[in-house]
Amino acid sequence: MHLGKHIPVLLVIMLVILLQVLLSALDKTFYMTQITMSAFYALVVVGLCLLMGYAGQVSLGHAGFFAIGGYTSAVLTTCNLMAYGSSAWMGWLRSAGMVSQRQDLYGVPVLSFSPWLAGIAALLVTALIALLIGLSVLRLKGHYLAMATLGFGLIVYRVVLGAEVFGQADGISNVPPFRFPAGLEINGRPAFRIESYYLAWFFVVLVMILSINLVHSRVGRALRSIHQNEEAAHSLGVNIFRYKLSTFILSALFAALGGIFLTHYNGSIGPSEVTVMKSVRYLAIVAVGGMANLWGALLMGILLNFLSLRGMFGSYDDAVFGAILIAIMLFAPQGVLRMPSRQRMMSFFSRRSHA
Repeated sequence: MHLGKHIPVLLVIMLVILLQVLLSALDKTFYMTQITMSAFYALVVVGLCLLMGYAGQVSLGHAGFFAIGGYTSAVLTTCNLMAYGSSAWMGWLRSAGMVSQRQDLYGVPVLSFSPWLAGIAALLVTALIALLIGLSVLRLKGHYLAMATLGFGLIVYRVVLGAEVFGQADGISNVPPFRFPAGLEINGRPAFRIESYYLAWFFVVLVMILSINLVHSRVGRALRSIHQNEEAAHSLGVNIFRYKLSTFILSALFAALGGIFLTHYNGSIGPSEVTVMKSVRYLAIVAVGGMANLWGALLMGILLNFLSLRGMFGSYDDAVFGAILIAIMLFAPQGVLRMPSRQRMMSFFSRRSHA
């Protein structure tokens, strides 16, 4: 086993614990709210990094997969099944823990599917849609693929904005916390701030371990060969389309997982999570961290989303991410962690001045 590749995981765990202790000691635990939300957004970024950096596929529709996960779980956990409460099948669902009863904001009893069952259903729906989209568009390359995934994102946006079941412009609110069998829960209330913080990072670390093992396996080597030269990879017997499709579905599932947890953490989800600019933001963060740099993507995903959630960019939030993307493409296409030397920067400006 190559233990060296997991040393950064141990460092992240130590930093997460140290940060929580430090914020608690300074009575600044409110920062954990934005850090927790940033961790859920980072799941999208890590998945997109796998797709873009290793499989070489550009997606402008991952906000759509984030929304599919969040909206599916929200619909299933807020629909009221009280009319069927006395039926035999509902009794079976109750005994199996697949439905739960609570009260809404107005004190009205609500019987709905449990968050864990809704979460599983949301992941299955996401996988099916990603499979159908992947079968349709992954034979495209470059900007053709980017435009196709952009079209998918626009379709999802219009559906959630226009369909009454998704709350239209208001979105869906009163989404219950995500409770786990052990009694833990992802809950945005201050009393659950530390608990939710650690649960968020548990899933981030889990996704990172899975991704690291993937890129260091035979699958990862096949993906890199596809990214470098598809014809050469095909001549070596690599099933190019199968690897692309599998990575596309996996990255969509990571995005959906982030959408599910953030929706239950916030207690709501709205159309703002499905806009084109959300997908551009994810792409920009991957570019800043480095297209084939999982740790860079995670670091920038946490940092930039945290700054955005803290309101550091003000009303120019989308413009800032657009400017970041342009700057990275011009000056550091390999990401800020692999910034070009001063000589290369000067050479760039010299070429521009003589053009």
